[in-house]
Amino acid sequence: MTRQVLITGGAGFVGSTLALGLAQRYPDWQITALDNLKRRGSELNLPRLKQAGIQFIHGDVRNQEDLDPVALKPDLIVECSAEPSVLAGYASPGYVLQTNLVGTINCLELARQTQADFIFLSTSRIYPIKSLSNLQFKEAETRFQLLEQQSLPGASSQGIAENFPLNGSRSLYGATKLASELLVAEYAEAYGLRTIINRCGVLTGPWQMGKVDQGVFALWMAFHYFKRSLKYIGYGGTGKQVRDFLHVSDLLNLIDLQIHQLSKLAGQTFNVGGGVNNTLSLCETTQLCQEICGHSIPITPLPASRMGDVPIFITDSSKVMYATGWQPQKDAKTTLTEIYEWLHKFEHQVSEIFL
Repeated sequence: MTRQVLITGGAGFVGSTLALGLAQRYPDWQITALDNLKRRGSELNLPRLKQAGIQFIHGDVRNQEDLDPVALKPDLIVECSAEPSVLAGYASPGYVLQTNLVGTINCLELARQTQADFIFLSTSRIYPIKSLSNLQFKEAETRFQLLEQQSLPGASSQGIAENFPLNGSRSLYGATKLASELLVAEYAEAYGLRTIINRCGVLTGPWQMGKVDQGVFALWMAFHYFKRSLKYIGYGGTGKQVRDFLHVSDLLNLIDLQIHQLSKLAGQTFNVGGGVNNTLSLCETTQLCQEICGHSIPITPLPASRMGDVPIFITDSSKVMYATGWQPQKDAKTTLTEIYEWLHKFEHQVSEIFL
């Protein structure tokens, strides 16, 4: 069946990967990528989108007129647009609120007017910072490690599940995404829309223009590749803080499954991440980057923690795996090696972004 698919944030790391992947799998689908190109490096994806036959619209989800239902006519919207940085929320609250909340409202209005299916990419950052910081863990040689027994529901050694308590502050970024989730549910109920919410953990892979506060694994490999210095920030400067990661191609596989199972999955919210089998601390990431690149770089310990940071987050994706049969395929070494190979192949293009 031919589909009219709109991907917002479609020139970004996640949006462009989904657009290109779906275009390759379904050549008869009409895929449109809308993006304001604010994120540096997103312009590098425009030739890739054009070559794949994907229509690009230079637009902004903050502007309702850029989401014209007559011109776009989507039957599926994949909402990837966001300012994804926690720190940006503290520095530029207006932009984050407008992009992440008003932008979602405008996308939902488009879905209402066209009766489009709606897949929303939310974030693990909707879970409260204080509660996450109070999880029980032990300190091992190279990482912090969650204990099985936790005082809060939805928390275990497998990570954080969907029933983890939501009371408490979570950063302005996290608040905009949680508020958007609530609105997605309301629009679904009020207007009969088929919707899915994916609370994504750390996503990574080739073509991610990583920064200190977002896209850490791509940044870590890039700084090793270009021989730039790094810092272990917070928690004593040991580099033992842990995140799970998900290769963006594994996210593509899940979105593909969800599109074809919308009738069954509509109205559900899923935690989506690499899970306990795909976790890295910063110092473990350093070791892998050294192994893959073949050289070391200076890393400075800064013991003081940043606002909004947590020592450990692991996504418990059991619900979505049970519902769809999906499982992440790419492990840490494969993922970091692919990022290294991308950096090597496109060194001239991406060096200006990272340097």
